[in-house]
Amino acid sequence: MSHDLKELKGQDGKLLSPVLDPNVRNFLIDIDGTVCDDIPNEEPERMVTCEPFPDALETLNRWYDENHIITFFTSRTEETRDITETWLKKHGFKYHGLLMNKPRGGNYHWIDNHMVRATRFKGKFTDLIRKQKTIEVFDHD
Repeated sequence: MSHDLKELKGQDGKLLSPVLDPNVRNFLIDIDGTVCDDIPNEEPERMVTCEPFPDALETLNRWYDENHIITFFTSRTEETRDITETWLKKHGFKYHGLLMNKPRGGNYHWIDNHMVRATRFKGKFTDLIRKQKTIEVFDHD
């Protein structure tokens, strides 16, 4: 599965960070509380035995098969990487990457020069729909 990046140049002709085809989504997916029970780093033994949420496994694997990028982005520590990779493989999750050590505590506010869409998980994976919501933006006036 190839995810070719499109080269971009600024007005000055210098290269900018490349971008994916607009039809490819680049999903960053949390693990604990999102694809399985919410398990804290302080109880890694539970990471081995927990079961995935069936709708999460089905939906994420479908998105992978539709050529989207699936990267797990977790607050689990680097010490639990092997446990986490073994668990993902055991349950058949298809994914492209695993980023460990996301800051703990939630209340995330992501600032980036690329388009970012945030979707709060509330207990069930379904198809994504579009809704208008109020967001915070930088004041450029």
